[in-house]
Amino acid sequence: MSQDIRNTSQRAEDAEDRGSSPATGPTLGDIVAARFGRRDLMKGLLGVGAISATLGPAALASGTAAAQGAASAFAFRELDSTPTDRAEVAEGYNAEVLIRWGDAVLADAPAFAPTTQTAAAQARQFGYNNDYLGYFPVPGAANPSAHGLLCVNHEYTNEELMFPGLGRQDAAGPLGREKAFAGMTKELAAVEMMAHGGSVLEVRRTGERWQVVAGSRYARRITAETPMEITGPAAGHPRLQTSADPTGRRVLGMLNNCAGGRTPWGTWLSCEENINGYFSGRLAEGHAETANYRRMGIPGRWMNWGDYEPRFDLSKEPNEPNRFGWVVEIDPFDPTSTPKKRTALGRFKHEGAAGIVARGGQYVVYSGDDERYDYVYRFVTEGRVSGDRTRDMNLLDSGTLSVARYNADGTGDWLPLVFGEGPLTPANGFNSQADVVIEARRASDLLGATRMDRPEDVEANPRTDKVYVMLTNNNRRKADEVNPANPRADNRFGHIVEMLPDGRDHAAPRFTWDILVRCGDPSIAAVGATFNSRTTKDGWFGMPDNCAIDADGRLWIATDGNFPNRTGRNDGVWAMETEGERRGTSKLFFKCPFGAELCGPEFTPDGETFFVALQHPGETDPEDPNAAPAIYENPATRWPDFSPDMPPRPAIVAITRKGGGKIGS
Repeated sequence: MSQDIRNTSQRAEDAEDRGSSPATGPTLGDIVAARFGRRDLMKGLLGVGAISATLGPAALASGTAAAQGAASAFAFRELDSTPTDRAEVAEGYNAEVLIRWGDAVLADAPAFAPTTQTAAAQARQFGYNNDYLGYFPVPGAANPSAHGLLCVNHEYTNEELMFPGLGRQDAAGPLGREKAFAGMTKELAAVEMMAHGGSVLEVRRTGERWQVVAGSRYARRITAETPMEITGPAAGHPRLQTSADPTGRRVLGMLNNCAGGRTPWGTWLSCEENINGYFSGRLAEGHAETANYRRMGIPGRWMNWGDYEPRFDLSKEPNEPNRFGWVVEIDPFDPTSTPKKRTALGRFKHEGAAGIVARGGQYVVYSGDDERYDYVYRFVTEGRVSGDRTRDMNLLDSGTLSVARYNADGTGDWLPLVFGEGPLTPANGFNSQADVVIEARRASDLLGATRMDRPEDVEANPRTDKVYVMLTNNNRRKADEVNPANPRADNRFGHIVEMLPDGRDHAAPRFTWDILVRCGDPSIAAVGATFNSRTTKDGWFGMPDNCAIDADGRLWIATDGNFPNRTGRNDGVWAMETEGERRGTSKLFFKCPFGAELCGPEFTPDGETFFVALQHPGETDPEDPNAAPAIYENPATRWPDFSPDMPPRPAIVAITRKGGGKIGS
């Protein structure tokens, strides 16, 4: 496909391909070369086999008994991986659409009208490209797993899929030349702004069916215009002050919210990821933020909002980008509450904010920075979880943010990003903790953190205390850049790293690690995939993105980037064995319709419902020269109940087992 018709998600891929990290540190690996030999590195052969031979399974000994024998932890008949234009689930399960883009969230929402969309309507309807899903039982529910709130991130918009006849915008490429956005208007941009943010839905299960509760008092839409509070070390700092907000403590909206998390005190953590794409214009010559914005890829101009809204134009509001790229905490039970951007957790392209309580009672949040050659982070609160919701609501405003360094001997270190420690001093341009969190990427560069292959979701298993890091891909990694934690050059299919904190304490300064699996087709030797030999031809996958751990401590993997011409399969959900003889074996459970990405896997507490989010169904593969230029010319990709003039819509799907019971058992 020509580079001048890239869609929105491909523009994000382009930015991730480039990789803005200038760090060289340990990733070139003098220590790795010394340990494994330059010849193996140059051949790109350093992988699970080499690491296991050196580190061995004992590197992740957790004190828990490994599963014995070869019995599978997942009792379902595996799906066939043949590409399809319809969503499919394993035999014996129901998969039903719960809500789609344009459906009502608020009681006064008008009916969805794809050819006459308005910002006012979209602000009341379900937003676009649903990503993270978080389930919160309604207090006092007779069955907490059958009545709850579902919190949803709306990550970004695809103009070519949203607006019939518009076609792909930004036709001149990511720098946005004069001919770009020829079909966009201020009114369409306003619709896009309202399609971002998030939704809070009250949902209830009756029998095997789930429904959104109409007219719920909890229902809420959050958009790019929703007022939010900035808290933590960067709040009020001059670098966050604008003409609209001279206090540096208030901001409108959240952008590009990808994965997220749930806290023990019942709040929703929503993560701002590729915020660079929303900004246009140029900074003044020699502006103090020039290097900072270059490190974040600002301006990206994937959207042309800056043509209509001054705050997205760097020449008019040069500090506005520093107000995005944070973790946002939201109280789903109070639709009048003000969301808070918790700056103590650092500013970068957050993918996920999954947490777990440490042995000492601190709350620990793990997050990936989703760009090639960027980092894995951890935040440990200063205070301890008390169980008092009011008291715990501000725990995320103080604590220690750290970045991961993966050592060649299978150990790892959390390197604290603390002002005044090591290189994080005025000599290097850091004058306070505010500067450190605003430029968390640059601080991590200076500390020598390990540059990873697009770290996305990071989840901790409360049963084993193992932490799983989804590394989607990095086809820009060269042979002399491989290291034990990123063992393949031209890593097109990604891998999964498994970590275990010392003493099984998530606040510990060190950890051990191993690679659970290198992804891709194991039948092609050059790919270097390392799935367990029990994995079938349908069971392997590429591009792990999100993950979920169910009530039984089992790992489920969601993918992004599997197209028929890349891997011969659709994106979907795979169940992954992590213990015993079947460790590294996966099975295909659910697959998306063609062009859709699988996001937000989330279980109810009893494990009997599995919610998944389908983004951009029908999107064409940017690497396929035969792909149709507009989705409206390919009606086969629509959901079965769509009318002929209805575009395929992002949706949430509720999966239950026929006759009841736990998913996968």
